[in-house]
Amino acid sequence: MNWQEKYKDKIVATAAQAVRVIESGERVMIGQAHGETLEFMQALMNRSDELENVQVQTNLHWGPAEYLTEEKRKSFSAISNFIGDNQRKAYHEGKMDFLPVAYHQLERYYETTWRPDVFMLMVTPPDENGLCSFGMNVDYTDTAARAATKLIVQVNPSLPFTYGKSFSLDKATCIYIKDEPLKEVIMGQSGEKETRMAEFIAPLIKDGDCLQLGIGGVPDAVLGFLDDKKDLGIHSELLCDGIVDLFNKGVVNNSKKTLHPGKMVSNFLIGSKKLFEFVDHNENVLLMPARYTNDPVVIAQNDNMISINACLQVDLYGQVTSDSLNGKQYSGVGGQLDFVRGAQMSKGGKSILTLKATALKDSVSNIVCKFGAGAMITTGRFDVQYICSEFGIVNLHGLSTSDRAWALISIAHPKFRAQLEQEAREAFIICD
Repeated sequence: MNWQEKYKDKIVATAAQAVRVIESGERVMIGQAHGETLEFMQALMNRSDELENVQVQTNLHWGPAEYLTEEKRKSFSAISNFIGDNQRKAYHEGKMDFLPVAYHQLERYYETTWRPDVFMLMVTPPDENGLCSFGMNVDYTDTAARAATKLIVQVNPSLPFTYGKSFSLDKATCIYIKDEPLKEVIMGQSGEKETRMAEFIAPLIKDGDCLQLGIGGVPDAVLGFLDDKKDLGIHSELLCDGIVDLFNKGVVNNSKKTLHPGKMVSNFLIGSKKLFEFVDHNENVLLMPARYTNDPVVIAQNDNMISINACLQVDLYGQVTSDSLNGKQYSGVGGQLDFVRGAQMSKGGKSILTLKATALKDSVSNIVCKFGAGAMITTGRFDVQYICSEFGIVNLHGLSTSDRAWALISIAHPKFRAQLEQEAREAFIICD
């Protein structure tokens, strides 16, 4: 008996039929990034006239946010752990809520505080053992699939089959079969500033190091400076296209890893067809839940762990904002704090945070004397280690308040250094 015959009583012909199981008052979760089920979301929006008080939970969410329109908000509310471009305006207008939970703790939240009634997810067709792969997203998907009462599942033959966690269609409430090509996404465009930062960072990476690379142009640029390295490993929140190139060149082989040697470990993937084809049935790639990959204790089991993430601003105390601007939520923390801590707990590890020295065509410094009232700190001064701008890189660990202020002024844009020094003296941050 083939799998479609086995599950014929659960298979529905349309997405509209699948979302009929959702009822008013329920909590509905969707997958993030490539794991988002667009047809289910549209079908759910089409039911707005007959539903009320349905809460939608998202994370890194690319698709239409129709539930935030005035018409749909009569039926839907929303909360997210990551505010995207499609949600930012609505959030600033008070039309949705934000969840400030560390990424590695998110699954515990779904098991206890906010247990989903419904999870809409995407999986591959079953393999010869009858098990599906979560494809591009294990992150919180594995946990949500166990926590939710109802599972609305899209079986997508275009989804790459990855290893680490599996899913049985026995758990599905209903199954919709739809071959849907994945959206190709190129993460981070590297310009002159990103390239300069990459040049400062690359010498800190040694043969045999284990890397975590966050989202953004700088991590992508760093990959271009690693061709002369050997035996690099990967333990990261996400994998992107640049990793494929380094693996194919033999730069990344994971042979020196002290945790999962021989395996690239991540919890989700973002990229293009090149990445999709690379990870498909690739036993060198292991996708695990975020509660594992992003646990600082687990991260620290990788010797020589190097973490590279972007931030938006830093003050002269060394405090960092990465998910807010001018006291307003801008995005989400992702795994930054998890890896900042885990890398520094690692034997021989380093944590690196990058930022452009200026914004708005060099009219505003991203290195400031003090943050204003209402600033939301992502990474505190006791956790920060390396800070890198296009004007240099400094290690703040072990420096006094005065010394770290001098260090940060040295990597600010030259036009702002005198002003920063004056402000620091007036605030008694610098001691003569």
